[in-house]
Amino acid sequence: MMSHLGIALVLGLLTGARAQLLLHNVTHPPCDSPDVKAAALVAQDYLNGQHTHGYKYALNQIDNIKILTKPDGSEIYLMEVDLLETTCHVLDPTPVANCTVRPKVVTAVEGDCDVVLRKVGGVMSVTAFKCKTEESTEDLCVGCASLLPLNDTAGLAMVSASLVTFNNRTGKESLFAIMEVGRMSTQVVSGGARYLAEYVIVETNCTADDSDDNCVPLTNAMAQRGFCQVAGVSSLHSIQCNIFAASSMMPIVDTNGTVPVPAPVVHVHAGNLPKVHGLRHHKLTALHDPDLSGLLSAESGESGESEESIVPVVPVVVVPVGTEAPPVFVVDPVVGMDAPVVSGVVKREAPDSSAIVSALLAPVPVCPGKKKFF
Repeated sequence: MMSHLGIALVLGLLTGARAQLLLHNVTHPPCDSPDVKAAALVAQDYLNGQHTHGYKYALNQIDNIKILTKPDGSEIYLMEVDLLETTCHVLDPTPVANCTVRPKVVTAVEGDCDVVLRKVGGVMSVTAFKCKTEESTEDLCVGCASLLPLNDTAGLAMVSASLVTFNNRTGKESLFAIMEVGRMSTQVVSGGARYLAEYVIVETNCTADDSDDNCVPLTNAMAQRGFCQVAGVSSLHSIQCNIFAASSMMPIVDTNGTVPVPAPVVHVHAGNLPKVHGLRHHKLTALHDPDLSGLLSAESGESGESEESIVPVVPVVVVPVGTEAPPVFVVDPVVGMDAPVVSGVVKREAPDSSAIVSALLAPVPVCPGKKKFF
């Protein structure tokens, strides 16, 4: 008979497994099936909603999907998705589906995210996610623009000069200050270095008639904001800004021009520039797991942790060697099946790692899914 120690350990495993995650079924649907695509779009929109700086991201590919069905009929979706940065800022009201994905030749930015969604009564909601955001250095060419740190001194000088150009040409009552620099890059041309930048502006308490150079950005919900693109150098540049009304968030001004910088009418102090970090792009929110689900893998984290299983490993079970005991069956916390514990030390590995689980599960459909962009 099995010793009391072995029985106690098995019972402890049973209790711990049920406490962690007692599930009836695990399925691996095709990555491009309609239900999975719908869940991925929910994840995309949720991630963009949590992302308050930089640009919106569009779904590029579903890397993996696992659906866990619980006894109450609810489902847990464990997804791995790839996202690509678009040219739409997070303040831009344009739907992500209509936003242009930034091509690789101008240094694309990719988001690799693990997302946990819960589906109850046909309603899908995100409960946790973990993302890693990186530049794509593929397909860069000689002479192509290369990203600069968001606090590059020369780049910020052109940004400040271009804002003066915009404020002097709009003819609007309110003047604008820089709210956030979204992207800066440089390119070597025949005349030397050329800079390109994208930044967000916000309405201030200054007007064109004010002589006060201490303009304060407005923080109320109705303050106008806009998105500007500029190219050139501090002394000569082209600028285009789209201003969005807070009520409709639709473009109401489109200002273009290539002009020498005139004598400034109003100075917006450099102190109004946001304290940007030395990174070259804005990152997605790295982690959101308020319930400490334990269902997120480590491979998509920004901290570079070692790869882990999505579902926690079941504790080791020790059964004294040499005892004459019939096989003891425990409930697998992932697939809800009975798995035998044999004599010796047994460690339950990550899902689908044992021969028993592999034999009972249906063949896993081909994943990842098709790439939408590149």
